[in-house]
Amino acid sequence: MSQAEIGLIGLGVMGSNLALNIAEKGNKIAVFNRTVDATRRFYAEAGTLKDQIVPCETIEEFVAAIRPPRPIIIMIKAGDPVDQQMEALKPHLAKGDIMIDAGNANFRDTMRRFDALKDSGLTFIGMGVSGGEEGARHGPSIMVGGTEESYRRVEKVLTSIAAKYDSDPCVAWLGENGAGHFVKTIHNGIEYADMQMIAEIYGILRDGLKMSAQEIGEVFGAWNKGRLNSYLIEITEKVLKAADPLTGNPIVDMILDKAGQKGTGKWSVIEAQNMGVPATAIEAAVAARSISSAKGEREAAEKILGLPPVGEIRVTDRDAFIKDLENALLAAKVGAYAQGFAVMSAASNEFGWNLPMPTIAKIWRAGCIIRSQFLDEITTAFTKAPDAANLIVTPAFAAMVKETDGALRRVVSTAVLGGLPVPALASALGYFDSYRRGRGTANVIQAQRDFFGAHGFDRIDGADSHHGPWGSGLSA
Repeated sequence: MSQAEIGLIGLGVMGSNLALNIAEKGNKIAVFNRTVDATRRFYAEAGTLKDQIVPCETIEEFVAAIRPPRPIIIMIKAGDPVDQQMEALKPHLAKGDIMIDAGNANFRDTMRRFDALKDSGLTFIGMGVSGGEEGARHGPSIMVGGTEESYRRVEKVLTSIAAKYDSDPCVAWLGENGAGHFVKTIHNGIEYADMQMIAEIYGILRDGLKMSAQEIGEVFGAWNKGRLNSYLIEITEKVLKAADPLTGNPIVDMILDKAGQKGTGKWSVIEAQNMGVPATAIEAAVAARSISSAKGEREAAEKILGLPPVGEIRVTDRDAFIKDLENALLAAKVGAYAQGFAVMSAASNEFGWNLPMPTIAKIWRAGCIIRSQFLDEITTAFTKAPDAANLIVTPAFAAMVKETDGALRRVVSTAVLGGLPVPALASALGYFDSYRRGRGTANVIQAQRDFFGAHGFDRIDGADSHHGPWGSGLSA
């Protein structure tokens, strides 16, 4: 029997789907699960793909079934379980073998694991896989971090299983150690912002214009035919139009307004703060999910504080306002993506990754949750201006911001006056207003810092800085 081209440990939903995708694309794969029954069940249900699958019941059998140097995908719960699985694998591996963590790992764990294997003869890949269960089965977006040599060993398999956009595979080697998992983390942060902004627009349509779920679904469906065309807009239309099989009511109206999160959005915010890069729309989205989870507190607060004393939003031209909502969502989306790419740029410099921004945008065009036609424009913008300080100062996106930020301003103003929460939309607007203003107000902050801490400051006339407090040499 010929050896497998790759191995996979962990036959949960994601692992099983990824293994079937690998097999379906003509790659022989060895599979192993800690629970033998799971391995047997997976193989029994593999149907016509059985010939491409080598089910293994022991680690020794599993490792022996893979062609050296052996690439082994680990698809288990992130954190300590990955470390434990690596330790169990190591005694059975040989020089050049590659352990691949394809879960939602913290990139700092990936860097630690990569460094720990440096002198062992083994190596490590941190691989971000986006697209959920459907993507894993039929074509995800894949972000790879590790040595370029180790990537070349798995490139053929990964290229075969990745999503395709106009025949281009949505997979790329992005740099050493944690580069792939970092990019996946920022992808998820942008995803949080995108989803929150959509929810805020939905809230304006539902609570401000008193539209039904079906009517709102029609609006999103129309937007999906234009510049907002994307997977998230597409599925928003579908969920808004779907009926609850038990009651016949719109399914979205039967779902409790508490959103969960797995941590990657929070990680993206933490790393943005660590590098001093503003990611306000992402921060607002993460905070909004946290507030949503406090359902009981919110209900109690409404009884104590009441809702703002305003009623239905009054608009003189409903169609024009809905057009403003479309443009506002586009503008805010630009802000969220600009922030995400700015964080990746800072991380690229800090960790020496040389992240290829146009390539990242390209591999997000299909397979992943934030896939959209919008990413084609980002690819072009960064290809033309690879050293741009920020996406929103590239010619195409500067024009887009100028065209749409007026709508964002009107929508945020209307929502705030109507008592409707729009934290992510408002944060995107604040980001634009702060970033585009040559003279801000931080001179007051720096003056305050100088007064109580003698920090010194930069003068606009270039003269020597005064070190406070004001009493020593500077008149009041």
